[in-house]
Amino acid sequence: MKNNVEVLKNVLELEAQALTLAASRIKESEVSKVEELFLSLRNTGASLIFCGVGKSGLIGQKLASTFSSLGLSSFFLHPTEALHGDLGRVRAQDAIVFLSKSGTTEEITKLLPYLQNREDQFIGLLGNINSPIAKKCGIVFDCSVEKEACLNNQAPTTSSTLALAMGDALAVFFEKIVGLTKEGFAENHPGGLLGKSLRMKVTDLMWPASKCPVIKENETLKDVIIQMTNNPIGGCAVCDDEERFCGIVVEGDIRRTLAKNDKGLTVKVKDIVNKNPVSISSHELAFSALKLMEERQREISILPVLDKGKFQGFIRLHDLLKEGFTLSSKN
Repeated sequence: MKNNVEVLKNVLELEAQALTLAASRIKESEVSKVEELFLSLRNTGASLIFCGVGKSGLIGQKLASTFSSLGLSSFFLHPTEALHGDLGRVRAQDAIVFLSKSGTTEEITKLLPYLQNREDQFIGLLGNINSPIAKKCGIVFDCSVEKEACLNNQAPTTSSTLALAMGDALAVFFEKIVGLTKEGFAENHPGGLLGKSLRMKVTDLMWPASKCPVIKENETLKDVIIQMTNNPIGGCAVCDDEERFCGIVVEGDIRRTLAKNDKGLTVKVKDIVNKNPVSISSHELAFSALKLMEERQREISILPVLDKGKFQGFIRLHDLLKEGFTLSSKN
C-alpha cells in the first residue's frame, strides 16, 4: 500500500511523463500549419475559439483567457450552447480548437456539421488522433495518455494537465511568431504591476506645479517653511521669474541650515538651494522615477519633474510605493 507521500509523488511523476511523451510526438508539419493559421488570425483580426465539455471545457476557458491576454481575440464556446444560438458568435475566418480526451465527445460531433469554417481552421487537442473529431481537424496534436493519475483511472488528471500544457505551448508559440514584447503584453494588463511599470508615466502620478510649494531665490528660509507647510509634499521648487527651474529645497536642507547657520530663518534661499538635483521628465515611465530614487547610495524620496527646464511638479517615492511599484515590477 502506497503511503501518502508516494501517492502525491506518483501523480506528479505520471503527469510529467505524459508531458514528456507528448513533446516527443510533436511534428514539424503540425507546427508549420499552426504558424500559418496564427498569422492569418492576427492579420485578419479573426478569433481563436476553444470548444470542449466538462473538464476539457474548463481547460478551454483558461486557454481562451491566455490567448486573449496575449492580444489575440479568443473566447470559449460551449458546443451545446452553440446549437442553441451561440453559433452566431462564430465567423467564417475564425479558427476553433476542440478539446476531447476520447475524440468522440457527443456535443462536439453534433456541432461539427453546422460549422462553416474550413477543416484547416480546426485544431484538435485530442486523446485519440484516429477519432471522428480528429478526422474533421486539419491540425491535430496527440494528447493521448497511458492512464490517468486518478487511483481509479477515471477522473481527468493526466489528460487534462496535458491538454492544458499543450494549449500553453501553443500560446507561447503564438508569442514567438508575432514577436510579442513585455510592452505589448502590458497593453492587455493595465491593472497589474507589469502593466503599470510599462505604461504608467510620471505625469500620471506627479503632483502638478499648481499644488507644489514654489519660491524664488531671493526669498528666505522662513518663506520656504511657510510654503512647505501650506503644501506639505516634502520639497520646495526654486524658480526664477520666467518659471525656469533653479533647484530644490527639501526638509533635510532646512534642518541642516537651522543647525549650522546663525542667520536662522533669514538666510536666503539662494544660499541653501540644491541647484543640481536628480530630476525626471513628465513623459518618462513612473517606474524610471522609482529607479532614480532607489538605486542610489543614499535613497531620495522626491524628484522634481522638468520639461525643457520648466518646473512641472514633483513625484514622490511614497506615491509610487502606494501605487504598488517595486523594483521587481518588471522582472
